[in-house]
Amino acid sequence: MYHQVKEILEGILQTDIVLERPKNKEYGHYATPVAFSLAKVYKKSPTLIAEEIALKLSCVEEFEQVSACNGYINITLAEGFFEHMAQAALKADSDFGKQAPKGQKILLEYVSANPTGPLHIGHARGAIFGDSLSRVGRFLGYEIVGEYYINDAGSQIQMLGLSIYLSGRADLLKKEVSYPQQYYKGEYIADLAQLAGEKYGLEIFESEEAITELSEFGKDLMLEEIKENLAEVGIVFDHFVSEKSLYSRWGDVFARLGEHNGIYESEAKIWLRSSLCGDEKDRVIVRENKEPTYLAGDIIYHDDKFSRGYDYYINIWGADHHGYIARIKAAIEFLGFDSSRLEVLLSQMVSLLKEGQPYKMSKRAGNFILMKDVVGDIGSDALRFIFLSKKPDTHLEFDVDDLKKQDASNPIFYINYANARIHTMLEKSALDKEEILRASLQGLSKDAKNLLFNALIFPRVLEMSFEERGLQKICEYLKALAADFHSYYNAHKILETPQEAQMLKVCQVVSLSISVGLSLLGIQAKTKM
Repeated sequence: MYHQVKEILEGILQTDIVLERPKNKEYGHYATPVAFSLAKVYKKSPTLIAEEIALKLSCVEEFEQVSACNGYINITLAEGFFEHMAQAALKADSDFGKQAPKGQKILLEYVSANPTGPLHIGHARGAIFGDSLSRVGRFLGYEIVGEYYINDAGSQIQMLGLSIYLSGRADLLKKEVSYPQQYYKGEYIADLAQLAGEKYGLEIFESEEAITELSEFGKDLMLEEIKENLAEVGIVFDHFVSEKSLYSRWGDVFARLGEHNGIYESEAKIWLRSSLCGDEKDRVIVRENKEPTYLAGDIIYHDDKFSRGYDYYINIWGADHHGYIARIKAAIEFLGFDSSRLEVLLSQMVSLLKEGQPYKMSKRAGNFILMKDVVGDIGSDALRFIFLSKKPDTHLEFDVDDLKKQDASNPIFYINYANARIHTMLEKSALDKEEILRASLQGLSKDAKNLLFNALIFPRVLEMSFEERGLQKICEYLKALAADFHSYYNAHKILETPQEAQMLKVCQVVSLSISVGLSLLGIQAKTKM
C-alpha cells in the first residue's frame, strides 16, 4: 500500500517524495513534506506549494481527501482503494507482503559458537535474530545463505580433549588428576568421557597421546548437540564451514596480505597493520613460534567468504567482539576486497530471571544457562518472541514466569489470542468463505477503517524492519495490531449484525498479517486457545 501511494504521488508530481505516517491520525493515513524541497526549486513558500499540490491531488480516485497543513500534504485513502488492497492481500494469502527476487546474494553468518559445549542462552539471542533476519530477507526477495563457522582449529578444541581425558581418568579410572584453571567444567564433560570410554575402551584415558582424538570426538558430539538445540527453535543452517579445513589457504592469504603491505615483522612476530584502517593498534597474526593466531583463522575465513562472490556479507557477533570489527575489516581491505560489503551486528547478553530471582545455572553446563533448558521451560515461540522484541545490541532482561501467563501481560499470548478470536468468529459465523470474500468494504466505520489500514501496512513494516535490522518493529507492530483488534472486538458486536460479512473480511486481513508476521519470526500462529 505504501508503494502504491508513493508511486501515484511521484507519477503526478514527477519528483521523488518522502511518505510518512502522521503522528496525529486526524490528519489522515499518509503525509508528505515534498513542498519543502520544491520550495527551493520554485522559490515559493512551502505552505503555498502544499496548497497547490493538495488541489491538484484532490481528483485522484484513490484518495478520499487531500489537505495542506503548515507545508505538509495530508492524504486520507478512499474506500475503493482499501477494497482493492484488502482483496489483493487475501488473494496473496501467506504470500502477503512477499516481494519478487531482488537479485542480491547475501551471506549471513551467525551463532558460530565454539563446539566445546552446549549452546547457552547468550548464543540463543544471536541465533534467533539471525534466523529471523534471514526469513524476513528471503521473503523480501533477497537470496540469503545462512552459515555457521566452526572454530575447530584453536587451542579451545585441544582443551576440550584434555578436559574429557582428565574427567575419564578421574571418574572412570579413579586416578588422581590435576586440573588446569581454564579446563571445561560441567556434567557434559563427564558424559563425553563416559561415551568415549564406551566407544574406545577405558584404555583411551591411559595416555596423553589420546587427547587429540578425544578433542575430535568431543567436538563432533558437541556440534551435533548444537545442531539439535538449534533445530528445537526452528533454526537450520545452509552451510557449516570448518576453520580447520580452511588452513590450507593460509599460505596464499599470508602472501596477499604482504603484497598489499598489510603485514610486517617485529619482535619475531608478524603483525597486521590494522591501525591504518581504524583499529586502535596493530594485531599479531603469527606468534614467535610461527603458529597463526586466532585472528589469522578469521582472516582466512573472510578471504574464503569474499572469494565466493556474494554481493553483501552480514556477521552477527556477541557484543564482546566489538573491538574485533576494525581488525577484520582491515584484513579484508589488505586482501583486496571492499570491506564496506561486510556489516557486523552485535548481540548483547541476556539477564534471565525466574520468579524475580536469577535463573538457575545448569549443572550439566557448569556455569551458564542452557538454551535447551529455557526452551523446555517456556517453549520455542515465547523465547523467539522475547528475544526479537528488542534490538539485539540492547540489554535484555526478562522473567520466564511472565511468559507463562495467560493474559495481556504476555505478548505472545495476547497476539495469538487475537488471531484465535478471529478464527473462532469465522467458525461460528453462518456465512461461508466466498460470501465473506465478496463482501463490500464500502461504508466502514472509522474504527473499522483504522483497523483495516493498520493490517494493510504490514508489508511496509517488514521492509523497514529488514532495512534497519530492527526486527523488534515486527514485534511492536503485531502487539499494536492485536491491541487494535481486541479494542474493536470489545467495543463492537460483529456476528449477527448487518456488517458481519464486511467486518469478518476486515478481520481476515488482520489475521493474515498476524499469521504471516509470526511465521517470519519463526512462530506458528495459533487459531485456537
